[in-house]
Amino acid sequence: MPTFTPNPMPTSNGARIVGKGASTAAGPGPDVMAASTLDGDKILSSDGEEVGKIKDIMLDVQSGRIAYAVMSSGGFLGIGDKLLAIPWNALTLDTSRKCFLLNVSSERVRSAPGFDKDQWPSMADTGWGSTVHAYYGREPYWESVDPVVPPHDDPGRH
Repeated sequence: MPTFTPNPMPTSNGARIVGKGASTAAGPGPDVMAASTLDGDKILSSDGEEVGKIKDIMLDVQSGRIAYAVMSSGGFLGIGDKLLAIPWNALTLDTSRKCFLLNVSSERVRSAPGFDKDQWPSMADTGWGSTVHAYYGREPYWESVDPVVPPHDDPGRH
C-alpha cells in the first residue's frame, strides 16, 4: 500500500481534503457534511496501515470548531478496543478512498496515550489537549487563528 506524506502542517485548523471531488463536488460534501457520515471511516497511518476507525467527532461548542476525532483502535467487535483522541488538524480526508490519513507511523499510534470507553478525559482541559496535540505534532486548535476562506465561485455551492 502506498505511504502518505502530506504537508507538515495543514493550511487551516481543520482536516485537509484530498481526492476526487475534493473541490468540485456538488451537494453538501466534502466541505460540509454530517458528522455521522464519517463514523466508522478507516484511519490509515503514514505507513499505510489501518490503525483504527472514527468513533466520534468532538465539537468545541464555544468556538464551533471540531476539536478531535475519537478513534477506536484494536480490540474485536468493539470489545477491548482503545480510544484515542486525534487532533482534527492532524487528519486528512481522502475522498477517493473514503478514509482519513494520519501522518504518524502505526507504531506511534499503538504507543499513543488512549482512554477507556467508560473513562473519557476532560477534553476541554487545555493541559490535556496540549499534550495530545504535541504528541501528534500539531498546534492546538485554540491557539491558532482560522484564515478567512474566500467563497467558491460556483453559485451552486452556496
